[in-house]
Amino acid sequence: MQNTELDPTLSQTLDAAKKSSLKLVIANKNYSSWSMRPWLVMTAFGIPFEEILVSLDRPDTSSRIAQYSSAGRVPVLIAGKTTVWDSLAICEYLAEQFPDKSLWPRDVAARAIARSVCAEMHSGFTALRTAMWMNIRASFPGKGRTPQAQADIARICEIWEDCLARSGPHQFLFGDFSIADAYYAPVVMRFRTFGVWLAPALQAYVDRVVAHPAVSQWMREAIAEPERIEKYDVYPD
Repeated sequence: MQNTELDPTLSQTLDAAKKSSLKLVIANKNYSSWSMRPWLVMTAFGIPFEEILVSLDRPDTSSRIAQYSSAGRVPVLIAGKTTVWDSLAICEYLAEQFPDKSLWPRDVAARAIARSVCAEMHSGFTALRTAMWMNIRASFPGKGRTPQAQADIARICEIWEDCLARSGPHQFLFGDFSIADAYYAPVVMRFRTFGVWLAPALQAYVDRVVAHPAVSQWMREAIAEPERIEKYDVYPD
């Protein structure tokens, strides 16, 4: 009887080839906080992918995104015949596909907390998003300080303080860089743009995030983008 099982080495090679064909559809790096999250995860952990950038606020933006997902939003991960169109779902998919890379913390309790703080960011902080949008190139110090946004800032600081108290004052939220840090990186961008004052330990965490190679690369490419969207570049009085 013929053995139809693949040689383990060949199987691993084919699996690697499949994973290297990942495509990530994102929007402008300067403005798209949701795009930033999975891009950082894939870049920080050395997961090869093809970047497909769809510029926002263009006549063909909606039609171009619709080519990849009927949900009409980015980011979108295309993995062969599988399409994942939500940033947290993308990160979970990647964690399952690359278990050896420890995208989530290895400790069970830490992993549960990391998922919780990511889910809170994923579904909450609406006031902060509305009043203090992401624009890496801009500087709006003191703007957007609505009472609701201030409450969101206070809650984020509480999350960071709690996580850093567990992991150590000179670490990322759960020790090594993880999905959780990628999820809060756009908040770091917002705090820098809007000049949010932070306690020294939290400002040091912000500085560590900014200095991370994947974050630094995203910021450089965001600053270099030629596109400008006026409604995000000017803060109304």
